[in-house]
Amino acid sequence: MYMSVMKKRNYLVDSQEGAQIKHLLRLMELDQTFHTEASYSANGILHNDHVISFSDKHWNYLNNNPQVDPTHYLANLRLMTRVR
Repeated sequence: MYMSVMKKRNYLVDSQEGAQIKHLLRLMELDQTFHTEASYSANGILHNDHVISFSDKHWNYLNNNPQVDPTHYLANLRLMTRVR
């Protein structure tokens, strides 16, 4: 029996929706009402200083997980990162 393998695709990279999401993540980084500090990255090749920005981290997650609804993800991210 032949099983097809679904390859991960970068579906957001060249899309209008992807540009909007990237813009919203960057706006969250600039907004002081959200906790958006950079975090550790184990990938020393892509991130020489082993630090990945908030927007890059969440952009990569959304781009690599096409089954996740970006609208819901961003709404939950806003709730979880809001400074109280």
